Amino acid sequence: MARLSKQVQKWRWVRLYKRIWPFVKPFWFRSLLAILITLPIGALDAVMTLALKPFTDTIVMSNGEKTPFDLPLYVIPLGIIGFTVIQGLIEYGAAYLTTWTGGKITQEMQRRLYKKLMEMDQSYYDAHSSGDLAQRFNGDPAIACSGLLNNIKVFTTRVFSSIALICVLFYTSWQLAIMAIVVLGGALWPLAGIRKRIKDVVKQSVQVSADGYTVFNETHAGAKTIASYNLQEYQKNNFYNLLKRGFKLSIKTTQRTAWLSPMMHVIIAFGMAGAIWAGSYLITSGQMTAGDFVAFMTSLLALYTPIKSIGKNFNQVQISFLAVERVIEILDYKIPIHNKKDAIEMPPIKKDIVFHDVSFEYIPDTPVLKDINLTIPKGKTVAFVGNSGGGKSTIVSLIPRFYDVQKGSITIDGRDIRDLTLHSLRQNIAMVFQDNFLFSGTIRDNLLLGKFDATEKEINRAVEMACLTDFINELEDGLDTHIGERGSLLSGGQKQRIAIARAFLKNAPIVILDEATSALDNKSEGIVQQAIDNLMKDRTVLVIAHRLSTVRNADMIVVINEGNIVEKGSHEELLEQKGAYYTLYNAQFKKKA
Repeated sequence: MARLSKQVQKWRWVRLYKRIWPFVKPFWFRSLLAILITLPIGALDAVMTLALKPFTDTIVMSNGEKTPFDLPLYVIPLGIIGFTVIQGLIEYGAAYLTTWTGGKITQEMQRRLYKKLMEMDQSYYDAHSSGDLAQRFNGDPAIACSGLLNNIKVFTTRVFSSIALICVLFYTSWQLAIMAIVVLGGALWPLAGIRKRIKDVVKQSVQVSADGYTVFNETHAGAKTIASYNLQEYQKNNFYNLLKRGFKLSIKTTQRTAWLSPMMHVIIAFGMAGAIWAGSYLITSGQMTAGDFVAFMTSLLALYTPIKSIGKNFNQVQISFLAVERVIEILDYKIPIHNKKDAIEMPPIKKDIVFHDVSFEYIPDTPVLKDINLTIPKGKTVAFVGNSGGGKSTIVSLIPRFYDVQKGSITIDGRDIRDLTLHSLRQNIAMVFQDNFLFSGTIRDNLLLGKFDATEKEINRAVEMACLTDFINELEDGLDTHIGERGSLLSGGQKQRIAIARAFLKNAPIVILDEATSALDNKSEGIVQQAIDNLMKDRTVLVIAHRLSTVRNADMIVVINEGNIVEKGSHEELLEQKGAYYTLYNAQFKKKA
Protein backbone atom coordinates (compact mmCIF):
# COMPACT_ATOMS: atom_id res chain seq x y z
CA MET A 1 0.00 0.00 0.00
CA ALA A 2 2.83 2.36 0.92
CA ARG A 3 4.59 1.51 -2.35
CA LEU A 4 1.40 2.31 -4.28
CA SER A 5 1.10 5.64 -2.45
CA LYS A 6 4.69 6.51 -3.40
CA GLN A 7 3.98 5.63 -7.04
CA VAL A 8 0.91 7.89 -7.00
CA GLN A 9 3.00 10.72 -5.54
CA LYS A 10 5.68 10.15 -8.17
CA TRP A 11 3.23 10.30 -11.06
CA ARG A 12 1.58 13.36 -9.52
CA TRP A 13 4.90 15.23 -9.61
CA VAL A 14 5.62 14.01 -13.13
CA ARG A 15 2.19 15.20 -14.25
CA LEU A 16 2.70 18.59 -12.60
CA TYR A 17 6.09 18.94 -14.27
CA LYS A 18 4.71 18.08 -17.72
CA ARG A 19 1.82 20.53 -17.39
CA ILE A 20 3.85 23.42 -15.95
CA TRP A 21 6.85 23.06 -18.30
CA PRO A 22 5.18 24.73 -21.34
CA PHE A 23 4.81 27.91 -19.27
CA VAL A 24 8.39 27.80 -18.04
CA LYS A 25 9.98 26.75 -21.36
CA PRO A 26 10.05 30.22 -23.04
CA PHE A 27 11.85 31.61 -19.98
CA TRP A 28 13.75 28.52 -18.90
CA PHE A 29 17.21 30.13 -19.11
CA ARG A 30 16.33 33.09 -16.91
CA SER A 31 14.40 30.83 -14.54
CA LEU A 32 17.41 28.54 -14.20
CA LEU A 33 19.75 31.51 -13.84
CA ALA A 34 17.51 32.99 -11.14
CA ILE A 35 17.97 29.78 -9.14
CA LEU A 36 21.66 29.14 -9.97
CA ILE A 37 22.63 32.69 -9.03
CA THR A 38 21.57 31.89 -5.48
CA LEU A 39 24.42 29.35 -5.16
CA PRO A 40 27.23 31.89 -4.62
CA ILE A 41 25.03 33.77 -2.14
CA GLY A 42 25.05 30.73 0.11
CA ALA A 43 28.71 29.98 -0.60
CA LEU A 44 29.76 33.49 0.45
CA ASP A 45 28.20 32.88 3.88
CA ALA A 46 30.65 30.03 4.32
CA VAL A 47 33.62 32.10 3.08
CA MET A 48 32.96 34.78 5.69
CA THR A 49 32.62 32.31 8.56
CA LEU A 50 35.74 30.44 7.41
CA ALA A 51 37.67 33.73 7.48
CA LEU A 52 37.29 33.84 11.24
CA LYS A 53 39.65 30.84 11.66
CA PRO A 54 42.87 32.60 10.45
CA PHE A 55 41.74 35.84 12.10
CA THR A 56 41.37 34.14 15.47
CA ASP A 57 44.51 32.00 15.21
CA THR A 58 46.83 34.66 13.78
CA ILE A 59 45.64 37.83 15.47
CA VAL A 60 43.51 37.09 18.52
CA MET A 61 45.45 34.09 19.85
CA SER A 62 48.95 35.29 18.90
CA ASN A 63 48.93 38.22 21.36
CA GLY A 64 50.84 40.28 18.83
CA GLU A 65 53.54 37.68 18.20
CA LYS A 66 54.62 36.83 14.66
CA THR A 67 53.18 33.59 13.24
CA PRO A 68 53.72 31.75 9.96
CA PHE A 69 50.28 32.88 8.83
CA ASP A 70 50.58 36.49 10.00
CA LEU A 71 48.13 38.79 8.18
CA PRO A 72 47.72 42.59 8.22
CA LEU A 73 44.86 43.70 10.49
CA TYR A 74 42.87 45.24 7.66
CA VAL A 75 42.84 42.22 5.29
CA ILE A 76 40.07 40.13 6.85
CA PRO A 77 37.69 43.06 7.70
CA LEU A 78 38.06 44.46 4.18
CA GLY A 79 37.58 40.98 2.75
CA ILE A 80 34.35 40.55 4.69
CA ILE A 81 33.08 43.92 3.41
CA GLY A 82 34.03 43.01 -0.16
CA PHE A 83 32.33 39.63 0.01
CA THR A 84 29.21 41.23 1.52
CA VAL A 85 29.03 43.79 -1.31
CA ILE A 86 29.37 41.00 -3.89
CA GLN A 87 26.75 38.96 -2.06
CA GLY A 88 24.35 41.95 -2.03
CA LEU A 89 24.77 42.55 -5.77
CA ILE A 90 24.16 38.89 -6.55
CA GLU A 91 21.13 38.86 -4.26
CA TYR A 92 19.71 41.91 -6.08
CA GLY A 93 20.25 40.17 -9.42
CA ALA A 94 18.53 37.03 -8.12
CA ALA A 95 15.56 39.06 -6.86
CA TYR A 96 15.25 40.90 -10.19
CA LEU A 97 15.43 37.71 -12.26
CA THR A 98 12.97 35.92 -9.98
CA THR A 99 10.46 38.77 -10.21
CA TRP A 100 10.86 39.04 -13.99
CA THR A 101 10.55 35.33 -14.73
CA GLY A 102 7.80 34.83 -12.13
CA GLY A 103 5.83 37.74 -13.60
CA LYS A 104 6.22 36.49 -17.17
CA ILE A 105 5.24 32.91 -16.31
CA THR A 106 2.27 34.17 -14.27
CA GLN A 107 1.21 36.42 -17.14
CA GLU A 108 1.33 33.55 -19.63
CA MET A 109 -0.54 31.27 -17.26
CA GLN A 110 -3.23 33.91 -16.74
CA ARG A 111 -3.55 34.28 -20.52
CA ARG A 112 -4.04 30.54 -20.90
CA LEU A 113 -6.52 30.39 -18.05
CA TYR A 114 -8.53 33.32 -19.39
CA LYS A 115 -8.59 31.69 -22.82
CA LYS A 116 -9.90 28.55 -21.11
CA LEU A 117 -12.48 30.64 -19.25
CA MET A 118 -13.72 32.07 -22.55
CA GLU A 119 -14.20 28.53 -23.85
CA MET A 120 -16.07 27.25 -20.80
CA ASP A 121 -19.62 26.05 -21.29
CA GLN A 122 -22.54 27.74 -19.56
CA SER A 123 -22.89 24.93 -17.03
CA TYR A 124 -19.43 25.77 -15.65
CA TYR A 125 -20.51 29.35 -15.00
CA ASP A 126 -23.72 28.06 -13.45
CA ALA A 127 -21.75 25.94 -10.99
CA HIS A 128 -19.09 28.50 -9.98
CA SER A 129 -19.50 31.88 -8.31
CA SER A 130 -17.81 35.05 -9.58
CA GLY A 131 -15.55 34.99 -6.52
CA ASP A 132 -14.49 31.42 -7.23
CA LEU A 133 -13.62 32.36 -10.82
CA ALA A 134 -11.63 35.43 -9.69
CA GLN A 135 -9.68 33.38 -7.15
CA ARG A 136 -8.95 30.38 -9.33
CA PHE A 137 -8.34 32.13 -12.64
CA ASN A 138 -6.51 35.20 -11.35
CA GLY A 139 -5.30 34.64 -7.79
CA ASP A 140 -3.95 31.09 -8.04
CA PRO A 141 -1.55 31.77 -10.97
CA ALA A 142 0.25 34.46 -8.97
CA ILE A 143 0.59 32.13 -5.97
CA ALA A 144 1.58 29.24 -8.24
CA CYS A 145 4.28 31.04 -10.22
CA SER A 146 5.63 34.20 -8.62
CA GLY A 147 5.12 32.84 -5.12
CA LEU A 148 6.70 29.52 -5.99
CA LEU A 149 9.76 31.06 -7.66
CA ASN A 150 10.32 33.53 -4.82
CA ASN A 151 10.08 30.79 -2.23
CA ILE A 152 12.25 28.43 -4.26
CA LYS A 153 14.84 31.21 -4.52
CA VAL A 154 14.87 31.64 -0.73
CA PHE A 155 14.76 27.88 -0.22
CA THR A 156 17.61 27.26 -2.66
CA THR A 157 19.73 30.04 -1.13
CA ARG A 158 19.31 28.50 2.30
CA VAL A 159 19.93 24.96 1.09
CA PHE A 160 23.20 25.82 -0.68
CA SER A 161 24.24 28.10 2.15
CA SER A 162 23.68 25.12 4.43
CA ILE A 163 25.74 22.83 2.18
CA ALA A 164 28.63 25.32 2.11
CA LEU A 165 28.45 25.84 5.86
CA ILE A 166 28.39 22.08 6.44
CA CYS A 167 31.60 21.86 4.42
CA VAL A 168 33.16 24.43 6.76
CA LEU A 169 31.97 22.36 9.72
CA PHE A 170 33.72 19.24 8.39
CA TYR A 171 36.82 21.26 7.53
CA THR A 172 37.12 22.58 11.08
CA SER A 173 36.02 19.44 12.98
CA TRP A 174 34.56 16.31 11.46
CA GLN A 175 33.54 14.99 14.89
CA LEU A 176 31.43 18.04 15.74
CA ALA A 177 30.13 18.20 12.15
CA ILE A 178 28.63 14.68 12.39
CA MET A 179 26.87 15.63 15.59
CA ALA A 180 25.57 18.87 14.01
CA ILE A 181 24.23 16.99 10.96
CA VAL A 182 22.35 14.53 13.16
CA VAL A 183 20.74 17.43 15.02
CA LEU A 184 19.95 19.15 11.71
CA GLY A 185 18.21 16.02 10.42
CA GLY A 186 16.13 15.87 13.59
CA ALA A 187 15.12 19.52 13.15
CA LEU A 188 14.07 19.05 9.52
CA TRP A 189 12.29 15.72 9.93
CA PRO A 190 8.87 17.24 10.94
CA LEU A 191 8.70 19.03 7.57
CA ALA A 192 8.07 15.72 5.81
CA GLY A 193 4.36 15.62 6.66
CA ILE A 194 3.58 19.32 6.45
CA ARG A 195 1.85 19.11 3.07
CA LYS A 196 -0.67 16.54 4.28
CA ARG A 197 -1.44 18.58 7.39
CA ILE A 198 -2.16 21.85 5.59
CA LYS A 199 -3.80 20.68 2.34
CA ASP A 200 -7.41 20.64 3.54
CA VAL A 201 -7.00 23.91 5.47
CA VAL A 202 -5.51 25.64 2.43
CA LYS A 203 -8.39 24.37 0.29
CA GLN A 204 -10.93 25.79 2.75
CA SER A 205 -9.01 29.08 2.97
CA VAL A 206 -9.08 29.44 -0.81
CA GLN A 207 -12.84 28.90 -0.77
CA VAL A 208 -13.29 31.55 1.92
CA SER A 209 -11.21 33.96 -0.17
CA ALA A 210 -13.38 33.19 -3.22
CA ASP A 211 -16.54 33.74 -1.17
CA GLY A 212 -15.13 37.09 -0.11
CA TYR A 213 -14.74 38.11 -3.76
CA THR A 214 -18.33 37.05 -4.36
CA VAL A 215 -19.65 39.16 -1.48
CA PHE A 216 -17.85 42.25 -2.80
CA ASN A 217 -19.14 41.61 -6.33
CA GLU A 218 -22.69 41.17 -5.06
CA THR A 219 -22.41 44.29 -2.91
CA HIS A 220 -21.46 46.32 -5.97
CA ALA A 221 -23.95 44.76 -8.38
CA GLY A 222 -26.79 44.66 -5.86
CA ALA A 223 -26.25 48.07 -4.21
CA LYS A 224 -29.75 49.28 -5.05
CA THR A 225 -31.38 46.07 -3.83
CA ILE A 226 -29.38 46.21 -0.60
CA ALA A 227 -30.46 49.81 -0.03
CA SER A 228 -34.10 49.34 -0.98
CA TYR A 229 -34.59 46.27 1.21
CA ASN A 230 -32.43 47.63 4.07
CA LEU A 231 -30.10 44.65 3.75
CA GLN A 232 -27.02 46.42 5.09
CA GLU A 233 -27.00 44.42 8.34
CA TYR A 234 -27.73 41.17 6.50
CA GLN A 235 -24.87 41.76 4.06
CA LYS A 236 -22.52 42.85 6.83
CA ASN A 237 -23.31 39.69 8.78
CA ASN A 238 -22.53 37.59 5.70
CA PHE A 239 -19.17 39.30 5.36
CA TYR A 240 -18.42 39.15 9.09
CA ASN A 241 -19.15 35.42 9.08
CA LEU A 242 -16.62 35.02 6.27
CA LEU A 243 -14.07 36.93 8.34
CA LYS A 244 -14.75 34.60 11.28
CA ARG A 245 -14.30 31.54 9.07
CA GLY A 246 -11.08 32.97 7.69
CA PHE A 247 -9.83 33.69 11.21
CA LYS A 248 -10.65 30.16 12.39
CA LEU A 249 -8.81 28.69 9.40
CA SER A 250 -5.77 30.87 10.02
CA ILE A 251 -5.76 29.68 13.65
CA LYS A 252 -6.10 26.09 12.46
CA THR A 253 -3.16 26.63 10.09
CA THR A 254 -1.14 28.06 12.98
CA GLN A 255 -2.04 25.09 15.17
CA ARG A 256 -0.84 22.69 12.50
CA THR A 257 2.38 24.48 11.53
CA ALA A 258 3.47 27.05 14.13
CA TRP A 259 4.88 24.37 16.44
CA LEU A 260 7.54 23.58 13.83
CA SER A 261 9.65 26.65 14.54
CA PRO A 262 9.75 26.32 18.37
CA MET A 263 10.43 22.59 18.05
CA MET A 264 13.35 23.39 15.76
CA HIS A 265 14.57 25.95 18.30
CA VAL A 266 14.60 23.34 21.04
CA ILE A 267 16.31 20.67 18.91
CA ILE A 268 18.88 23.17 17.67
CA ALA A 269 19.49 24.38 21.24
CA PHE A 270 20.50 20.80 22.11
CA GLY A 271 22.80 20.83 19.09
CA MET A 272 24.43 24.11 20.10
CA ALA A 273 24.85 22.99 23.69
CA GLY A 274 26.36 19.69 22.56
CA ALA A 275 28.74 21.47 20.17
CA ILE A 276 29.96 23.83 22.94
CA TRP A 277 30.47 20.93 25.36
CA ALA A 278 32.26 18.72 22.84
CA GLY A 279 34.24 21.66 21.43
CA SER A 280 35.52 22.60 24.86
CA TYR A 281 36.81 19.05 25.31
CA LEU A 282 38.50 19.04 21.88
CA ILE A 283 40.24 22.38 22.55
CA THR A 284 41.50 21.36 25.98
CA SER A 285 42.74 18.05 24.58
CA GLY A 286 44.61 19.81 21.78
CA GLN A 287 42.56 18.27 18.99
CA MET A 288 41.10 21.62 17.90
CA THR A 289 42.40 25.19 17.80
CA ALA A 290 40.47 28.20 19.08
CA GLY A 291 40.22 29.46 15.49
CA ASP A 292 38.68 26.18 14.40
CA PHE A 293 36.17 26.40 17.25
CA VAL A 294 35.21 30.02 16.47
CA ALA A 295 34.81 29.23 12.77
CA PHE A 296 32.81 26.10 13.63
CA MET A 297 30.45 27.86 16.04
CA THR A 298 29.96 30.81 13.68
CA SER A 299 29.18 28.42 10.82
CA LEU A 300 26.86 26.44 13.07
CA LEU A 301 24.99 29.60 14.06
CA ALA A 302 24.79 30.66 10.40
CA LEU A 303 23.51 27.18 9.54
CA TYR A 304 20.96 26.82 12.32
CA THR A 305 19.52 30.36 12.26
CA PRO A 306 17.83 30.13 8.81
CA ILE A 307 16.93 26.48 9.47
CA LYS A 308 14.81 27.62 12.44
CA SER A 309 12.67 29.74 10.08
CA ILE A 310 12.74 27.38 7.11
CA GLY A 311 9.47 25.79 8.27
CA LYS A 312 7.52 28.94 7.38
CA ASN A 313 9.20 29.15 3.98
CA PHE A 314 8.54 25.46 3.38
CA ASN A 315 4.85 26.04 4.19
CA GLN A 316 4.70 28.75 1.52
CA VAL A 317 6.34 26.42 -1.01
CA GLN A 318 3.69 23.78 -0.30
CA ILE A 319 0.90 26.36 -0.65
CA SER A 320 2.36 27.37 -4.02
CA PHE A 321 2.44 23.73 -5.15
CA LEU A 322 -1.19 23.33 -4.12
CA ALA A 323 -2.02 26.43 -6.20
CA VAL A 324 -0.18 24.84 -9.14
CA GLU A 325 -2.37 21.76 -8.75
CA ARG A 326 -5.52 23.91 -8.80
CA VAL A 327 -4.33 25.67 -11.96
CA ILE A 328 -3.56 22.34 -13.64
CA GLU A 329 -6.99 21.07 -12.62
CA ILE A 330 -8.60 23.92 -14.59
CA LEU A 331 -6.31 23.53 -17.60
CA ASP A 332 -7.14 19.80 -17.70
CA TYR A 333 -10.89 20.41 -17.39
CA LYS A 334 -12.62 18.75 -20.33
CA ILE A 335 -15.03 21.24 -21.86
CA PRO A 336 -18.14 19.27 -22.86
CA ILE A 337 -19.26 21.72 -25.56
CA HIS A 338 -16.61 22.06 -28.23
CA ASN A 339 -16.02 21.79 -31.96
CA LYS A 340 -15.90 18.34 -33.47
CA LYS A 341 -12.75 17.56 -35.43
CA ASP A 342 -14.64 17.65 -38.71
CA ALA A 343 -16.97 20.56 -37.80
CA ILE A 344 -17.93 22.78 -40.73
CA GLU A 345 -18.90 26.43 -41.10
CA MET A 346 -22.65 27.02 -40.96
CA PRO A 347 -24.04 27.68 -44.47
CA PRO A 348 -26.89 30.18 -45.06
CA ILE A 349 -30.26 28.97 -43.75
CA LYS A 350 -32.55 27.81 -46.51
CA LYS A 351 -35.33 25.87 -44.85
CA ASP A 352 -35.90 25.37 -41.10
CA ILE A 353 -34.78 24.60 -37.56
CA VAL A 354 -36.05 21.25 -36.29
CA PHE A 355 -36.10 19.70 -32.80
CA HIS A 356 -36.07 15.87 -33.03
CA ASP A 357 -37.13 14.09 -29.80
CA VAL A 358 -35.08 16.55 -27.72
CA SER A 359 -34.69 15.83 -24.01
CA PHE A 360 -32.55 17.77 -21.57
CA GLU A 361 -31.78 17.92 -17.85
CA TYR A 362 -29.53 20.19 -15.77
CA ILE A 363 -29.55 17.77 -12.83
CA PRO A 364 -29.38 14.02 -13.52
CA ASP A 365 -32.77 12.30 -13.40
CA THR A 366 -34.58 15.66 -13.27
CA PRO A 367 -35.76 16.26 -16.85
CA VAL A 368 -36.45 19.83 -17.96
CA LEU A 369 -37.45 19.01 -21.55
CA LYS A 370 -39.10 15.73 -22.59
CA ASP A 371 -39.12 14.49 -26.18
CA ILE A 372 -39.60 17.89 -27.82
CA ASN A 373 -40.50 17.78 -31.51
CA LEU A 374 -40.85 21.12 -33.26
CA THR A 375 -40.22 22.64 -36.68
CA ILE A 376 -39.46 26.37 -37.01
CA PRO A 377 -39.64 27.44 -40.68
CA LYS A 378 -37.20 30.00 -42.03
CA GLY A 379 -38.45 33.59 -41.75
CA LYS A 380 -41.23 32.75 -39.31
CA THR A 381 -41.82 34.00 -35.76
CA VAL A 382 -42.39 31.36 -33.11
CA ALA A 383 -43.39 32.36 -29.58
CA PHE A 384 -42.94 30.18 -26.50
CA VAL A 385 -45.35 30.71 -23.62
CA GLY A 386 -46.30 28.80 -20.50
CA ASN A 387 -45.82 28.65 -16.78
CA SER A 388 -42.52 29.69 -15.21
CA GLY A 389 -39.98 26.87 -15.07
CA GLY A 390 -41.66 24.97 -17.87
CA GLY A 391 -38.55 24.92 -20.12
CA LYS A 392 -39.05 27.91 -22.46
CA SER A 393 -35.64 29.50 -21.89
CA THR A 394 -33.96 26.10 -22.00
CA ILE A 395 -35.31 25.45 -25.50
CA VAL A 396 -33.84 28.64 -26.96
CA SER A 397 -30.56 28.15 -25.04
CA LEU A 398 -30.01 24.83 -26.82
CA ILE A 399 -29.94 26.40 -30.30
CA PRO A 400 -26.69 28.41 -29.78
CA ARG A 401 -25.37 25.41 -27.82
CA PHE A 402 -25.12 27.09 -24.43
CA TYR A 403 -25.96 23.54 -23.40
CA ASP A 404 -26.04 20.31 -25.42
CA VAL A 405 -29.02 17.99 -25.56
CA GLN A 406 -28.73 14.66 -23.77
CA LYS A 407 -31.13 12.95 -26.13
CA GLY A 408 -32.33 13.70 -29.64
CA SER A 409 -30.95 16.42 -31.91
CA ILE A 410 -31.46 19.94 -33.21
CA THR A 411 -30.89 20.44 -36.93
CA ILE A 412 -30.69 23.44 -39.23
CA ASP A 413 -31.57 22.51 -42.80
CA GLY A 414 -31.17 18.86 -41.81
CA ARG A 415 -27.66 19.31 -40.38
CA ASP A 416 -27.07 18.63 -36.68
CA ILE A 417 -25.88 21.84 -34.98
CA ARG A 418 -23.14 19.79 -33.25
CA ASP A 419 -21.61 19.30 -36.70
CA LEU A 420 -21.18 23.07 -37.08
CA THR A 421 -18.39 25.19 -35.63
CA LEU A 422 -19.49 27.03 -32.50
CA HIS A 423 -18.28 30.37 -33.87
CA SER A 424 -20.22 30.14 -37.13
CA LEU A 425 -23.35 28.85 -35.37
CA ARG A 426 -23.40 31.66 -32.84
CA GLN A 427 -22.45 34.23 -35.44
CA ASN A 428 -25.77 33.46 -37.13
CA ILE A 429 -27.78 34.04 -33.94
CA ALA A 430 -28.55 37.38 -32.27
CA MET A 431 -29.97 37.37 -28.76
CA VAL A 432 -31.80 40.05 -26.78
CA PHE A 433 -32.37 39.15 -23.13
CA GLN A 434 -34.57 40.52 -20.41
CA ASP A 435 -31.48 41.90 -18.65
CA ASN A 436 -28.94 42.61 -21.36
CA PHE A 437 -25.33 42.90 -20.33
CA LEU A 438 -23.64 46.12 -21.41
CA PHE A 439 -19.90 46.57 -20.99
CA SER A 440 -18.28 49.59 -19.37
CA GLY A 441 -17.34 52.16 -22.00
CA THR A 442 -19.38 54.21 -24.47
CA ILE A 443 -22.57 53.53 -26.37
CA ARG A 444 -20.48 53.21 -29.54
CA ASP A 445 -18.21 50.64 -27.90
CA ASN A 446 -21.22 48.48 -27.03
CA LEU A 447 -22.80 48.80 -30.47
CA LEU A 448 -19.59 47.76 -32.22
CA LEU A 449 -19.60 44.47 -30.33
CA GLY A 450 -22.22 43.43 -32.88
CA LYS A 451 -19.87 44.21 -35.75
CA PHE A 452 -16.39 45.56 -35.03
CA ASP A 453 -15.86 46.98 -38.55
CA ALA A 454 -19.30 48.60 -38.86
CA THR A 455 -19.34 51.85 -40.84
CA GLU A 456 -20.82 55.07 -39.51
CA LYS A 457 -23.72 54.60 -41.90
CA GLU A 458 -24.42 51.10 -40.53
CA ILE A 459 -24.23 52.37 -36.94
CA ASN A 460 -26.66 55.21 -37.65
CA ARG A 461 -29.03 52.80 -39.37
CA ALA A 462 -28.96 50.46 -36.35
CA VAL A 463 -29.57 53.41 -34.01
CA GLU A 464 -32.55 54.50 -36.12
CA MET A 465 -34.08 51.02 -36.31
CA ALA A 466 -33.67 50.61 -32.53
CA CYS A 467 -35.54 53.89 -31.93
CA LEU A 468 -32.48 55.45 -30.31
CA THR A 469 -32.03 58.51 -32.54
CA ASP A 470 -33.81 61.03 -30.31
CA PHE A 471 -32.09 59.72 -27.19
CA ILE A 472 -28.62 59.87 -28.80
CA ASN A 473 -29.22 63.40 -30.11
CA GLU A 474 -30.04 64.61 -26.59
CA LEU A 475 -26.66 63.49 -25.27
CA GLU A 476 -23.79 65.96 -25.28
CA ASP A 477 -21.28 63.32 -26.40
CA GLY A 478 -23.77 61.35 -28.51
CA LEU A 479 -22.59 57.84 -29.27
CA ASP A 480 -19.39 58.50 -27.32
CA THR A 481 -21.26 58.93 -24.03
CA HIS A 482 -19.97 56.70 -21.23
CA ILE A 483 -22.68 54.48 -19.78
CA GLY A 484 -21.01 53.20 -16.59
CA GLU A 485 -20.40 49.62 -15.53
CA ARG A 486 -23.14 47.35 -16.90
CA GLY A 487 -24.88 50.45 -18.29
CA SER A 488 -25.67 51.75 -14.80
CA LEU A 489 -26.25 55.30 -16.11
CA LEU A 490 -29.06 54.19 -18.44
CA SER A 491 -32.71 53.32 -17.94
CA GLY A 492 -34.00 49.81 -18.59
CA GLY A 493 -35.58 50.81 -21.90
CA GLN A 494 -32.42 52.56 -23.08
CA LYS A 495 -30.31 49.50 -22.29
CA GLN A 496 -32.76 47.28 -24.17
CA ARG A 497 -32.66 49.47 -27.26
CA ILE A 498 -28.85 49.55 -27.25
CA ALA A 499 -28.91 45.75 -27.09
CA ILE A 500 -31.37 45.70 -30.01
CA ALA A 501 -29.16 48.08 -32.02
CA ARG A 502 -26.21 45.77 -31.28
CA ALA A 503 -28.27 42.86 -32.63
CA PHE A 504 -29.11 44.92 -35.74
CA LEU A 505 -25.41 45.42 -36.43
CA LYS A 506 -24.77 41.70 -36.04
CA ASN A 507 -27.39 41.16 -38.77
CA ALA A 508 -27.90 37.48 -37.91
CA PRO A 509 -30.61 35.45 -39.69
CA ILE A 510 -31.84 33.96 -36.39
CA VAL A 511 -33.06 36.22 -33.57
CA ILE A 512 -33.87 35.03 -30.05
CA LEU A 513 -35.85 37.36 -27.79
CA ASP A 514 -35.87 36.10 -24.20
CA GLU A 515 -38.56 38.14 -22.40
CA ALA A 516 -37.05 41.30 -23.87
CA THR A 517 -39.85 43.60 -22.68
CA SER A 518 -41.10 41.92 -19.51
CA ALA A 519 -39.18 44.22 -17.13
CA LEU A 520 -40.27 47.51 -18.77
CA ASP A 521 -43.08 49.95 -18.04
CA ASN A 522 -45.83 50.47 -20.63
CA LYS A 523 -44.24 53.55 -22.20
CA SER A 524 -40.79 51.98 -22.50
CA GLU A 525 -42.32 48.71 -23.68
CA GLY A 526 -44.08 50.47 -26.56
CA ILE A 527 -40.82 52.04 -27.83
CA VAL A 528 -38.80 48.85 -27.33
CA GLN A 529 -41.52 46.77 -29.01
CA GLN A 530 -41.29 49.00 -32.07
CA ALA A 531 -37.52 48.44 -32.13
CA ILE A 532 -38.07 44.71 -31.77
CA ASP A 533 -40.59 44.69 -34.62
CA ASN A 534 -37.96 46.32 -36.83
CA LEU A 535 -35.37 43.72 -35.75
CA MET A 536 -37.72 40.81 -36.50
CA LYS A 537 -38.31 41.68 -40.16
CA ASP A 538 -37.13 39.01 -42.62
CA ARG A 539 -35.59 36.86 -39.89
CA THR A 540 -36.34 33.58 -38.14
CA VAL A 541 -37.42 34.69 -34.69
CA LEU A 542 -37.91 32.80 -31.42
CA VAL A 543 -39.72 34.77 -28.73
CA ILE A 544 -40.17 33.98 -25.05
CA ALA A 545 -42.83 36.15 -23.43
CA HIS A 546 -44.99 36.27 -20.34
CA ARG A 547 -47.10 39.11 -21.73
CA LEU A 548 -49.27 37.40 -24.30
CA SER A 549 -50.13 40.73 -25.91
CA THR A 550 -46.60 40.82 -27.36
CA VAL A 551 -46.94 37.50 -29.20
CA ARG A 552 -50.42 37.71 -30.70
CA ASN A 553 -48.99 38.29 -34.17
CA ALA A 554 -46.54 35.37 -34.03
CA ASP A 555 -46.83 32.85 -36.87
CA MET A 556 -46.91 30.06 -34.28
CA ILE A 557 -47.34 30.03 -30.52
CA VAL A 558 -45.97 27.04 -28.61
CA VAL A 559 -47.33 26.37 -25.12
CA ILE A 560 -44.84 24.54 -22.87
CA ASN A 561 -45.66 23.14 -19.44
CA GLU A 562 -43.37 20.94 -17.33
CA GLY A 563 -41.02 20.26 -20.23
CA ASN A 564 -43.71 19.20 -22.71
CA ILE A 565 -45.30 20.92 -25.69
CA VAL A 566 -48.99 20.89 -24.80
CA GLU A 567 -50.30 23.11 -27.61
CA LYS A 568 -49.13 24.94 -30.70
CA GLY A 569 -50.82 27.07 -33.33
CA SER A 570 -51.69 30.69 -34.11
CA HIS A 571 -53.26 33.00 -31.53
CA GLU A 572 -56.75 32.52 -33.01
CA GLU A 573 -56.38 28.75 -33.34
CA LEU A 574 -55.30 28.34 -29.74
CA LEU A 575 -58.13 30.49 -28.42
CA GLU A 576 -60.59 28.34 -30.34
CA GLN A 577 -59.18 25.19 -28.71
CA LYS A 578 -59.95 26.64 -25.27
CA GLY A 579 -57.04 24.79 -23.72
CA ALA A 580 -53.89 25.87 -21.84
CA TYR A 581 -53.31 29.01 -23.93
CA TYR A 582 -56.96 30.04 -23.53
CA THR A 583 -56.57 29.74 -19.75
CA LEU A 584 -53.36 31.80 -19.72
CA TYR A 585 -54.89 34.45 -21.94
CA ASN A 586 -57.99 34.86 -19.79
CA ALA A 587 -55.89 34.93 -16.63
CA GLN A 588 -53.97 37.92 -18.01
CA PHE A 589 -56.76 39.90 -19.63
CA LYS A 590 -59.65 38.92 -17.37
CA LYS A 591 -62.04 38.53 -20.25
CA LYS A 592 -63.29 35.87 -22.64
CA ALA A 593 -61.91 35.61 -26.11
